[in-house]
Amino acid sequence: MEKMAFGSFSEDDFSCPVCCEIFKDPVLLTCSHSICAGCLQRFWETKGSRECPVCRTQCSKEMYPLNLVLKNLCEVFQQESSHREPVCSQHHSKLKLFCEDDKQLVCLVCRDSKLHKKHKFSPISEAALEHKVELTILLKTFEEKLETFNKVKILYNKTAQHIKVQAQHSERQIKEEFEKLHQCLQKEEAARVAAVKKDEKQKSQMMKEKIEKMSREISSLSDTIRAIEEDMGAADITFLQVDVFHL
Repeated sequence: MEKMAFGSFSEDDFSCPVCCEIFKDPVLLTCSHSICAGCLQRFWETKGSRECPVCRTQCSKEMYPLNLVLKNLCEVFQQESSHREPVCSQHHSKLKLFCEDDKQLVCLVCRDSKLHKKHKFSPISEAALEHKVELTILLKTFEEKLETFNKVKILYNKTAQHIKVQAQHSERQIKEEFEKLHQCLQKEEAARVAAVKKDEKQKSQMMKEKIEKMSREISSLSDTIRAIEEDMGAADITFLQVDVFHL
């Protein structure tokens, strides 16, 4: 099949008048207008009546046949468009130059227009090469920076691991030192408690002996007091006969 040419057609020729996009399943109305099937149904639901969105002619049918010719043309047009070189949206001419001032692709007509007056232009190939060189230099800079970042990250990871290991070592060392200190304190505690108990025992024994001695003296003195009281209660003659001064 011979390849179809679309040089005299634009995207508008294959666009739905409702959604303004390339036709999707276009249906052919009685009035000869074509509308996307989905767009037509939505238009009817919005309006509340069945009529052509373009000429407002009443549509007598609920469904209309698919415009296969237009559908095929739209598919071919989209395929052709995807392979064609981009053209200027204003003048529909091939883009030949790159405007250095506006940083955009332009055609020869754009170059001579007032919009780009006194601007600097370069052939697309030269501009692309120049920008590729700039991007290559920038890319190299980014790659070097990325390599530096990766090295720094590795160093950070090693430092973080070292900090973790060092902290674990310090923790073990602290626990060991405090365990030794606890043992020493326990021994010191036991020694001091033993010394206190020994001192208490000695002093308690000494006080016990003093208390016993004092008890004996109290008992002896009490006996003497009772004897004197008994003598004082005796008759005068008996009392005078007792040698109270030699008690």
